[in-house]
Formats: sequence, structure tokens, C-alpha cells
Amino acid sequence: MLIRTIAVVSCAATLLAACAPGPWLDKTRLQDDLDAKTSTEVYPVQPITADVIMKQVEKVTIEQASSLPSDTAAWDYHVGTDDILGVTVWDHPELSSTTPTAVPESTTGAPPLPTSNTVPSDNNGHRVGADGAIFFPTLGRVKVAGESIEQVRTQFVRMLSKNVRDPQVDVRVLAYRSQRVQMTGELKNPGTMAITDVPLTLVDAIARAGGETPAADLSRLHLTRDGQTMTIDAQSILEHGRMKENVLLKAGDVVNVPDRSDARIFVLGEVVKPQTVQINRAGLTLADALASVNSIDALSADPRQIYVIRGAADNPQKPTVYRLDMTQVDALLLQTQFALQPLDVVYVGTSSAVRFNRVLAQITPALSSLFYTKALVSPNSGY
Repeated sequence: MLIRTIAVVSCAATLLAACAPGPWLDKTRLQDDLDAKTSTEVYPVQPITADVIMKQVEKVTIEQASSLPSDTAAWDYHVGTDDILGVTVWDHPELSSTTPTAVPESTTGAPPLPTSNTVPSDNNGHRVGADGAIFFPTLGRVKVAGESIEQVRTQFVRMLSKNVRDPQVDVRVLAYRSQRVQMTGELKNPGTMAITDVPLTLVDAIARAGGETPAADLSRLHLTRDGQTMTIDAQSILEHGRMKENVLLKAGDVVNVPDRSDARIFVLGEVVKPQTVQINRAGLTLADALASVNSIDALSADPRQIYVIRGAADNPQKPTVYRLDMTQVDALLLQTQFALQPLDVVYVGTSSAVRFNRVLAQITPALSSLFYTKALVSPNSGY
């Protein structure tokens, strides 16, 4: 009789399942195996210890020590295509880039001062052509591209010495047009910036662009050079004075300051208030993340299962998993030192007792209905 009752209840439940209220999806047209494993790879779990935190600090230091040049002492501007050069040959205005200004005759009988001392202007300078040369009277096309200002001056002195005795030559760049960097992203004045004879560093470029906006994330600044993009922590340069990381920019560089939309982590699992937590300028530790969600749930969380899953941005197929055991005496200190990275997932596991109670809560209504039905149909039920 009991078996017959169970069979009747099971059939009725199956027939009425399609009529059950609430959200429901007809899966008859879906070919899906819920029991199939998406991957058989096993990921090792690294307990969060003092050694892990020390390695984390060392790794950040190595990554921030950029291999790009940052020494401005050896910087020297080299002439390029479209630059405007001004060439002045003292005492020889006919060879200079400018028209000499008139100088009144001396009333003392002394010889007049040289008339070719006028600084050249953009209007009468020499433009460096696509062939890297400029035209100069009596000399023709003179190759100057790729040369420093001193090298160009020395070249003019040598070439003019054939016709001019002891020539005194001054060469200046009137307009810097050949070398530029692009400043994009969360800057107050993004745009194109020319490289001049003054070395242009990363911090200088940010300052000349008006500084960052409130939404900027300088800790993940992107520098694209020669087709490769690297991430630089410009925030540490400004706050901690790590000037060795203040990269010297060169022509063609693209500097992008991203916003803080990706500077966030996710706190899930058995916490009081699961949510997304933004990473502030000073960074975010595991303790900060747990405190922002009102800590773990004391009634359901397993304090030995505080997981940090990392690697979603770089390699989502092979994450790195860390675990903190909050039952240990040093865990409170370790969680204040473990730094989180953008897009990390903090997951708090469920205790075994809670999992059992939740399963029991799912089957208790069905069992109650079963025994109630048996009582109704049993001849000895007393009804």
C-alpha cells in the first residue's frame, strides 16, 4: 500500500511540475547535460600565509621597476621631418634664415654692430622635408634628420668653412612638428603633445595634459610603444616618488589613462551583503573587502573557506586560487596585508551543517506531503 501511495504521489508531482507557478523554462528543446563536467583540470589552492604576502610585495616591486629608460640627463633632441629650423650665420645676413633688422650708425665712429643677430621666426625658417633635408643657400640640400642640434650646427660649420672664414653658426628649432605623443583617456586636456628639446617624462605629460580626472585610475596607466602595451603604476610614482619608473616618452607613444570601471572586485558566497566593491586609490585588501560587505555570515559561513580567485582578466581558463583560514590566530593580520587586484573574486564557502540543513529544507515539504497522503488513504488512519 505504501509503495502504491508513493507511486501515485510521484506521478502526480511529475504531471503537475509543468503547471507549477513561478519562473520556469521548457528545456525539452535544449540539448544539455547538467551532469557533464566543463573541465577536469584541478587547480591548486595556495593558503594565504606571510610568505605569500612577501612574494606578492616582491612581485609588485619587480613589475613597477620598468625596463624603459627614465634618465633625462642623456636626453638630446634629434631633428625630424616637418621640423622648422632657423640657421643664423653671424656677420653674414645673406646666409641667415632671417632678414636683418636695421641698426643705426654709431655716432662714435666705431664699426656698426652685426646685423644678423635676429632670432629666426617660423615664417622664414627651413622646413625639414620628407627626404630629411633642408635647402640652404650655397649649400643646396643638407641632410639634417636624425641629427641633434649640435650635430647639425657642426655640419653647417664644416660645409660653410669652404666659402666663409671661421663661420659662426647658430641653429635652433623654431617649431617642433616631427615628434608627438598621444595623451588619451581620463585626462582633463587629452590630445597630441609635441616632444621638444626639454625631456618629456610620463609625469610631465600628465601634468601638461591638465592632470587626471576624478574618475581616472593612474595605478593601471597603459603605455603603448612599438606595438606593445604595458601597464604602469603612475599613482605610485606620484605618491611614493619612485622616479625610476617615471618613463621617458618618445615619438609615437600612446598614453591612455583608464577609468575606474575595472578597478573592482566581487565578494560572493556566505557574506552578509554580497556586492561589487570598488578599489580606491590606496588599494584594497582582503580585510577591506570583507568589511565592506559587513563581514562573513556568522550563521552559515565556513571561516576556513575564504577564497580569492584571481586571473579572470589575463587567463580565465587557469585561475589562481588563494585561501584564508580565519580560525587561525594570525589570519586577522594576514587579511589586512593581502592586496586584492582588479576583477578578483572573493568567495566565502558554506559550512557543512548549513549545506545539510538546506538540503533537508528542500525535501521536508515533499516528505510531509507524502506522509499526509498516506494518512489520508490508509484504512487504519482513523478517518
